[in-house]
Amino acid sequence: MAAKETQTGLKKETAAALSYVLGPITGVIFLIMEKDPFVRFHSMQSIVFSVAVLIINTLLTVTVVLALLLPVLFLLEFALWLMLIYKASQGVEWELPILGTYTKKFLK
Repeated sequence: MAAKETQTGLKKETAAALSYVLGPITGVIFLIMEKDPFVRFHSMQSIVFSVAVLIINTLLTVTVVLALLLPVLFLLEFALWLMLIYKASQGVEWELPILGTYTKKFLK
């Protein structure tokens, strides 16, 4: 049985994983182009995750004392980003705690 292709001609797992690659840029592209609920979920979660990371990093940078934690935070964010790509490529609709609820609200 052939894998189901999305509007872009990609497998849904590939499209979902690619929606994380350039953060909100690819997230918005796949959100606009795709109708598949799995791809749309990961596209929106990519956007929500990217915006949350941007806000957190900006707030910590402004706070001089907490800015010392930025290198550790960057490593954690990178690991989480890789995990999101991996889970999407495996066909798992892995919902981030807290951010996942906003993702589902924005999709409605």
